[in-house]
Amino acid sequence: MADLPVWLLDVDGVLNAVRPGWGRAPRQGTASSGGLGYRMHWAPALIEEIIRLHRAGLVEIRWATTWADDIAQVERLLRLPRFPTAFSTLGVDPSVKAPERKAAAALEIVEVECRPLVWTDDDAIPASGPLIERLTAIGVPTMFVRPNPRHGLQPEDVRAIEEFLDELR
Repeated sequence: MADLPVWLLDVDGVLNAVRPGWGRAPRQGTASSGGLGYRMHWAPALIEEIIRLHRAGLVEIRWATTWADDIAQVERLLRLPRFPTAFSTLGVDPSVKAPERKAAAALEIVEVECRPLVWTDDDAIPASGPLIERLTAIGVPTMFVRPNPRHGLQPEDVRAIEEFLDELR
């Protein structure tokens, strides 16, 4: 469906959070990037909610993360289905290129694809300014969620995302 909303989903600070909460102990595991292992913590209930929204056909999920080049490891570790990446080939220091690639992906969805956007990122979404103005200027529905990176997405964030998606149907 051409007008299906797109969810740009980050990993660190959104899914991977030190204290994710959700009423159960977090799961933990290690994913590798650039030959280094990174300890990850996530809330299984959050992963279940993301899978539910995806399987319900409410949203197309695209990864927008510094993990883009190694996303298959994250998907296996968190037991998520394969989602396409919004970009790839970030190179040896992904944190340098990722912010501009994330912004470009959001603009592509709104300005070129003319599709509603849900963007969840703990640090790449500005509170205001030229990027937000461009993303909201043409009237395509947008939702920005900037979770606390220590806790990641919380139940109220997922409820708000689902309500946003329901309003678009």
